[in-house]
Amino acid sequence: MNDGLLSGSATAKKAVAILTRKTGDFVLPTPRQKKNLVVAFAKNDMIIYGKAFDLVRLKGAVNLDVVEDVERCFELITILEIKSTRKALPDNFAGFFFALTAAEVLVAQSLKQRFRFVFVNTNNGSYFELGLNEIFARARGIYPTWSIMF
Repeated sequence: MNDGLLSGSATAKKAVAILTRKTGDFVLPTPRQKKNLVVAFAKNDMIIYGKAFDLVRLKGAVNLDVVEDVERCFELITILEIKSTRKALPDNFAGFFFALTAAEVLVAQSLKQRFRFVFVNTNNGSYFELGLNEIFARARGIYPTWSIMF
């Protein structure tokens, strides 16, 4: 999803709404909370790029507004990147074509199991999570590309 929320992508916003309604574990962090997450993870030698994730999943009470609480509760936090679609697809997303940014791959490699990709079908509300290794294991094709912005 990356900057989907900032760009106004209706599919991205709907995916966030689906996930945050399903369970209270999914949290859409504010810009300040994202900064606190970046700082706390860096103090644990794990690098996060703020634009390389969308949501967090909390396995307990964590005050994301207080960097010290984020540091103390570090083990309760999973960083999530959303990949969403409104296309009619089977629940396993067979045939889904999506992009991974270099930042997402680097963060996934740095955080390992603390970083997950969440695939959301906004048509039927289905979703599932995969780690980077699981994505590559399922991939039927990988097509490297460079995205350029002027």
